[in-house]
Amino acid sequence: MKQFGETVKGYKIPVLNEREIRAGAGILFLFMFIAILLAILKSSFIMLRFMIVFFFIDMFIRVFINPKYSPILIIGKFMVRKQTPIYVGAPQKKFAWILGLILSGTMLILVTIMNTFSPISGIICLTCLIFLFFETAFNVCIGCKLYGLFNKEKAQYCPGEVCEINDRQEIQKINTTQILMVVGFVIFVAIFIYSLKNSFSGLPTSLF
Repeated sequence: MKQFGETVKGYKIPVLNEREIRAGAGILFLFMFIAILLAILKSSFIMLRFMIVFFFIDMFIRVFINPKYSPILIIGKFMVRKQTPIYVGAPQKKFAWILGLILSGTMLILVTIMNTFSPISGIICLTCLIFLFFETAFNVCIGCKLYGLFNKEKAQYCPGEVCEINDRQEIQKINTTQILMVVGFVIFVAIFIYSLKNSFSGLPTSLF
């Protein structure tokens, strides 16, 4: 019961299913984002306190018991159950989740137990959201990237083979025209919004 990662034929080290991890990160991001918005806009910290406790316990289960019994990962597994697994190395994921455990544990003490708020809490919340967003949107595990800075052994089986040294394929490269398109898009949107600043700042009126 108490193990980290699964033994899969063809892989030298224990691995995890990146699809369910990514789904779990998306679930956590959604509810944490809503909780933080309620705290900022409505000064209601109830949901945030609940989510911090849930976040901490879930990370504790992943790190000290077994990721397969994490409630969030179980839900994520159900949501992507019809998709082919993508296997990633378990060691770097454990390191990333230890960071999550430290961050959520700090928030548990400051926000839930001590019932306080400060710039420290805000920075930690923002850091957690960034970690979860990058995992969900870009399939980039920031904690896994930090793994190489604190461990002599190289991370194996990373999503998209980012651990391997290889050249980008032609379809992955960004040319000058595409960069100019992005810059032009931003400029156009800014000019458009400025030209309609009265409509953007005013309250909407009834269509009928």
